[in-house]
Amino acid sequence: MAGFRSLARQVRDPRCDLALRRYSLRKCLERFAPYGHRATWDHLCSRAGFGPEDRSPDPARLVAALDELEEARAVWLAYEEQFAQRRKKEKHDGLRRPGSVDDWHRLTWGGFGVAWCDDPHVHPHGPLAEVLRRLITALEREPGVVCPVCEGKHLVWKYDLAHEPSSGPVCAECGIVVPRPVLTPEALADARRGRLLVTA
Repeated sequence: MAGFRSLARQVRDPRCDLALRRYSLRKCLERFAPYGHRATWDHLCSRAGFGPEDRSPDPARLVAALDELEEARAVWLAYEEQFAQRRKKEKHDGLRRPGSVDDWHRLTWGGFGVAWCDDPHVHPHGPLAEVLRRLITALEREPGVVCPVCEGKHLVWKYDLAHEPSSGPVCAECGIVVPRPVLTPEALADARRGRLLVTA
């Protein structure tokens, strides 16, 4: 089974058939897809300027999509490395019980579904790397009351999500399932009640 880097080389290789290059980009999403496979594909296609069903996109557009994906992956891998170092130090210091961020992180190891979008056509519009930086910043500070990606104030609790956890607060503006550790208990309660969040 090919890894992310070897698939990325195929996407960039002009000697490869265009169908293989497109297929390799899709396979990259099996290794790293922050919004989930379908939503991340939809995002990359719209940002790079080719259709999700386009079987022969401009090779330069495929590479542009790959560039965005690789930049985001580098951001996430750096976070995972810092996370692993922090946990190692905590264990060394006797803190064996993980916190809520650690519980959430276990579900997203490798970067799949970090900012899950249950509707593949509703996702943040900005660059993936910027979305992940905002999410990581939110994970490293005190919980807040808005979506860490778009600062949306309308969070709706949804059930039967196609990702773990199977229910949670979804930003009505950018579509991500907001990680519970980045929200205050009051914000989570408001999302469950369907109330619009109001900030000072």
